[in-house]
Amino acid sequence: MKVSVIGATGYAGAELLRLIYGHPKAELAHITSESHAGDKISSVYPHLLGLCDNELESMEDIERIASDSDFIFIGLPAGHAMEIGRRLEDQPVRIIDLGADYRFDDTDVYEKWYKVRHTHKDAKRVYGLAELNREAIKTAKIIGNAGCYTTASILSLAPLVKAHLVDVKSIIVDAKSGVSGAGRSAKLANHFPELYDNFKAYGVATHRHTPEIEQALTNISGEDVLINFTPHLVPMSRGILATAYATLKDSVTAEAVDEAFERLYGDEYFVRLRGRGAYPETKYVRGSNFCDIGWHIDERTHRVIVLSAIDNLVKGAAGQAIQNFNIACGFDEKMGLDFTPVYP
Repeated sequence: MKVSVIGATGYAGAELLRLIYGHPKAELAHITSESHAGDKISSVYPHLLGLCDNELESMEDIERIASDSDFIFIGLPAGHAMEIGRRLEDQPVRIIDLGADYRFDDTDVYEKWYKVRHTHKDAKRVYGLAELNREAIKTAKIIGNAGCYTTASILSLAPLVKAHLVDVKSIIVDAKSGVSGAGRSAKLANHFPELYDNFKAYGVATHRHTPEIEQALTNISGEDVLINFTPHLVPMSRGILATAYATLKDSVTAEAVDEAFERLYGDEYFVRLRGRGAYPETKYVRGSNFCDIGWHIDERTHRVIVLSAIDNLVKGAAGQAIQNFNIACGFDEKMGLDFTPVYP
């Protein structure tokens, strides 16, 4: 399949190129960058030297790029993918957007949280969290790749809300991310003296991933889910650890919680159930498409605490996009992703 990457010089775009290079059935057609057009990608990212030396183009003639491509991956800030999708509406090319433009069923929710007017409201799109939406992804024209925090959070809570084991108004998610999740652009908050030896929360009660998590869990449970979500920044380059808390319904046992996780994920390759009492760590999934999940029952408070760890650039972005690509193409879902995490 011929694939193109729009916005190839962001961290997620560079990770996509790494994964596409190792994919036996993906051929790179075009890569774009408005800030580095005319340069080789290996001059921007020297780790790709000799592996991917393609020249970066402008996406100005997106129709020509689309005519050469079976799939287009888009790694651009909010508001840009929808314009590409609208321009390519009548072309057979399929789109996987790593941003948020196509993640929401209700574009009014998108506009409220992202402060961007949605210009492709009637797009036929599917939410791209593979383990929960596999059948719809198979035939989707546009796939809205799930976000990084959202992937870790939704996967950790989906078994509990699907089995109606928890009060869906009691959920709290406390998540920590490496700084690559903030993107490659220079920002004072990500400057080394500001970040190093520091640990901080941000976006309290306002983070854009909140409604995405609520939407997915509401669709799974059939009940309106309302959560508190608080993200934190930690001084590491990649990885997310999410800790989710929820009050168990009366008479729910630890065994029922165990069974819910096994029922939903027992046959999933990329979700590794560490089990009750386990402590997933970001280092155990670094560089991989795995999501490790462990859970604990606090009998004193009658709450369940779920821990999930992912690599934000792989399972939280580029790896998930390749997983969705594989599903959409009818390939083995593990193709190009079946490798061990990098440790230590």
